[in-house]
Amino acid sequence: MRLALFTDTYIPETNGVAGTLHRLSNHMNRRGIEHLLFTPMSVIDGSDSASVRAVANIPFFLYPECRIALPNRNSIHQQLQAFEPDLLHIATPFNMGLLGLKYALKHQRPHVVSYHTHFDRYLEYYRLKSMIPLYWKYIKWFHRSADATLTPSLETLNTLQSQGIQRLKLWSRGIDCDLYSPDKRRDAIRTRYNITAPLILLYVGRIAPEKDIATLTSAMQNLPEHMQSRVHWLIVGDGPLLPKMRLQCPPNVTFTGYVHGEELAAMYASSDWFVFPSCTETFGNVVLEAMASGLPVLAANAGGVKDLVAHHRSGVLFEPGNPEALIREICLWGDHLDQLQMMGLEGRKLALQRSWEHIFDGLIRDYEEAIDNRSRRSKSRIITA
Repeated sequence: MRLALFTDTYIPETNGVAGTLHRLSNHMNRRGIEHLLFTPMSVIDGSDSASVRAVANIPFFLYPECRIALPNRNSIHQQLQAFEPDLLHIATPFNMGLLGLKYALKHQRPHVVSYHTHFDRYLEYYRLKSMIPLYWKYIKWFHRSADATLTPSLETLNTLQSQGIQRLKLWSRGIDCDLYSPDKRRDAIRTRYNITAPLILLYVGRIAPEKDIATLTSAMQNLPEHMQSRVHWLIVGDGPLLPKMRLQCPPNVTFTGYVHGEELAAMYASSDWFVFPSCTETFGNVVLEAMASGLPVLAANAGGVKDLVAHHRSGVLFEPGNPEALIREICLWGDHLDQLQMMGLEGRKLALQRSWEHIFDGLIRDYEEAIDNRSRRSKSRIITA
């Protein structure tokens, strides 16, 4: 199999899509599958760098760390003609993805499209709700010709199905349970950030409207005094709302910026509760990282997170967009630490069932099925004609 991947986000960007595709590329290398990955991001000294084809790009005004691709269509088409891919995997519906789709349609190549982000829900947070019908009209066109649409969770699959999108398949996500582990707990985290409160509440993710930072900030501000004195918040990440959040938050909050690798694993394992208010997740990679670290999860009962967190078993789900509900759960479970620890252990057990190798090998089988199905349909048309 020869595979061509198209994405508008890739490492060193920090998001679930970029990380997943980077792991996928490395897995393809281990399986001996030739592939090219077209992206606006430049990878330096990565294990998959030989497969990456970076294109011209400019910063995105909302997120300067994100890049907008300005691909040279002729150059990329020439590379594809020389490579002769058996299948195209289109991971984003923007500039790079659109170029890949047009190539697949023009040359009648098998192609799959993966759906990673509920951009329709993002639009609500940016006061662009009127654009949602146009968004779905475009998405339905974009996925119409795909041999398969890959979704990260059952919630996402059901959402796309309700929009009339067909040939849906579940492509879930895995976790590195050696990296993210309760064994990474370190007292040095408390020393480094001068934390004396008994409970560390952790958030990891973009500091942006679509992560429902307003709900998190309101809960942090209005936590009752008896609970406020018992907790310290660690906010790991960056984004456009960070300056505003810094001004609004109480003094028992530490902002670390983006953290990666072993340092991030130690952050998870050294905390006592993972708090995640986002209602827009198609999956929730950071939630699974927390679970693998043995950290109980307190998350909004929305999106793909519902597929991960078993309520009152591996964590607690609260009413989305309701800071009062979040405060109630923090106060309630703050007095039941033994039960919280049990939830963390259960989350670890669930995470251990999700290896990346199993997830990616299943994806390769989906690739092969898409190629075979396209070949059978082509032969059938020839015989009919």
